[in-house]
Amino acid sequence: MNITLVGTGRAGSALARALASVGHHVTTLHHDELDRLGPCDAVVLCVPDDAVAGVAQSLEVSDARALIHLAGSRGLDELAPHRRVGLMHPLAILCDDEEGANRLIGARYAVAGDEVVGAIVSSLGGRAIYLRSDQRASYHACAAVAANHVVALLGHVQSLAESAGLTFEDFLPLAEQALADVRRVGVARALTGPASRADMATIDAHLAAMPPSERPTYVALANAAFDLAERRRVGVRA
Repeated sequence: MNITLVGTGRAGSALARALASVGHHVTTLHHDELDRLGPCDAVVLCVPDDAVAGVAQSLEVSDARALIHLAGSRGLDELAPHRRVGLMHPLAILCDDEEGANRLIGARYAVAGDEVVGAIVSSLGGRAIYLRSDQRASYHACAAVAANHVVALLGHVQSLAESAGLTFEDFLPLAEQALADVRRVGVARALTGPASRADMATIDAHLAAMPPSERPTYVALANAAFDLAERRRVGVRA
């Protein structure tokens, strides 16, 4: 398949490598090089979510190709006035070209629209997730929490470690073990620690020991752990 990617950032660069690795002919363009767009089967917009509609409107409408975007928070309306439209949002963290390309092979993709989207996902060995339009915001929020907020949480761990004169690397194995336990036994059974047993004395000691700037994050997460522990107690699936 001849595929043109518009956008040369992390997403575009990783997708270009992944598509080329499975046999597609890939051309990459910057968003201000659209005059160089030639014949192709699909144009994939690898641009920031807020730029999708503007770039789509600047492209000539053609039924000879599908126009696709990667924006998980946006729907097909962003690609008006084009008629052959689609979206394929990868559930993968694309932090660099090489590792990002590896993660795109066999990844899950939220898809909609033109049948060429399914063909591209299938060629990558991916699994398609079909969403209704009213599910899109919730889906994207979940993806943001699973990826970005986990990193933010580890930033909290790093700050606490450094404030205690310790190293972040000493605590990273705990995070890896917690994720492994979630995969192995599920979220509810994987929860341990003072919040899971309502040990307020220990939590108060934690708060007293840490920098004030880190307390709001700790309290918010402890409250989430309390809620999870209560759902586990009453038998609500978590």
